[in-house]
Amino acid sequence: MPAAFGNTLVIAISSRALFNLDESHQVYEEKGLKAYSQYQIDHEDTILEPGDAFHMVERLLQINDLLGGAPRVEVILLSRNSADTGLRVFNSINHYGLKITRAAFSGGESPYRYISPFNAHLFLSMDAEDVRGALEYGVAAATLIASSKDKQRAPELRFAFDGDAVLFSDEAERIYKSQGLAAFAKSETEAAKTPLSGGPFKSFLFALQRLQAEFSEGNCPIRTALVTARSAPAHERVIRTLRSWDIRIDESLFLGGLSKGEFLKAYGADVFFDDQQVHCESAREHVPTAGHVPHGVANIEKE
Repeated sequence: MPAAFGNTLVIAISSRALFNLDESHQVYEEKGLKAYSQYQIDHEDTILEPGDAFHMVERLLQINDLLGGAPRVEVILLSRNSADTGLRVFNSINHYGLKITRAAFSGGESPYRYISPFNAHLFLSMDAEDVRGALEYGVAAATLIASSKDKQRAPELRFAFDGDAVLFSDEAERIYKSQGLAAFAKSETEAAKTPLSGGPFKSFLFALQRLQAEFSEGNCPIRTALVTARSAPAHERVIRTLRSWDIRIDESLFLGGLSKGEFLKAYGADVFFDDQQVHCESAREHVPTAGHVPHGVANIEKE
């Protein structure tokens, strides 16, 4: 068994993000942990329905098959369940043929502390507290928002990212929040040739790009897009920042504050990450998997 994952893209995911556990979670909310545990044991042979991140995970794992079985994508299950109650989850994983073999069952405690030992690039969960914990550990993480968009299969898996506080730090957004649009535009123009610091999703985007590089041009199953509220003249610093990182984004949309939902629909996004809840709510009607990134000044103000 390998001691490290090397250049493998590692995704850590909670059981509630992978499968629809709404019914059993309701038992937990209404009757407590003991009743929940017994419910899962009683239904451990009942296959769970796919959750919000299921099809994304399925398609990422299929990339290994496209590369001749090389282990370039690894999915780790992180769960608050005990191993005993988690048997139902693994039975469902086997039913769907998902090649997920590693897991951490934390017995009711938050599992995010195991993200770093697994060298995960991304953590997806339905629990905002766990997601915040992962972000504090320096790992890209998002709270999934239930989507009304049908999860259709397409030739490519298309990721879309917000810029400030997601791919980039929130340093520029702090100026916008505290001093307004004019001060933000002035600051970004003056700092146009100074790269922004990296945000929580920089490493994940870099890992995605390494995976894209395994495929020939025009034959890649992954596509990426930056979808940002920025517009000219604040675009230049973003472009120069990505160039300085040696990261290529397939598409870049500078929307100048327009609602992102219709643009995500036009792009055909499968997965979208944004630090602002309002943009995630707009996206959920058009994107199968939307993730809120509770990071940066916009989320500090809410708290």
